[in-house]
Amino acid sequence: MVSEIFVVDDDYDMREALTAVFDNAGYRVREFADGGAFLRIARSELPACVLLDICMPESSGLEVLRELDAKSYPAPVLILSGQGDVFNVVRAIKYGAFDFIEKRFDGDAILSRVTAAIDDWTRTQGRKHSSCSPSYRGCDRLTPREREVLSQITAAASNKEAARNLGISPRTVEIHRSH
Repeated sequence: MVSEIFVVDDDYDMREALTAVFDNAGYRVREFADGGAFLRIARSELPACVLLDICMPESSGLEVLRELDAKSYPAPVLILSGQGDVFNVVRAIKYGAFDFIEKRFDGDAILSRVTAAIDDWTRTQGRKHSSCSPSYRGCDRLTPREREVLSQITAAASNKEAARNLGISPRTVEIHRSH
């Protein structure tokens, strides 16, 4: 099965260059010129990875991250930027970006970072759900968030640590844990 990469960038030349790089590597690429077009299909079609430009005219990459709820999106979202502004890097990661890539990297470097992100994401997601196998009594009744909490607790995290790792309050962890 061929993995699909979503490229969201208002710069036509950048979209075309990234499409060529990923096409040559065997990925299928879907291009979006703005965040709104991407958000319209983001929930119905799941890519292996999203490359999202941080500076776009209508909705910035940061606004798209927040609207998408990138922390719970089922694929890694990597932010692209022409400049590595530390403030925006921190905000992007806070809003759920998996990684931050400066556009001045060459195609091979971007391909390598995306491939590593997809591999890391796949491995991490497998670990998140491994603590609750179908043979575990009651696993099928847990929500995805409850499984995440279970994974944290079985990894010996306290309620506070689990809350910090998941970006939720300790009280919410307690509620999910009780379920």
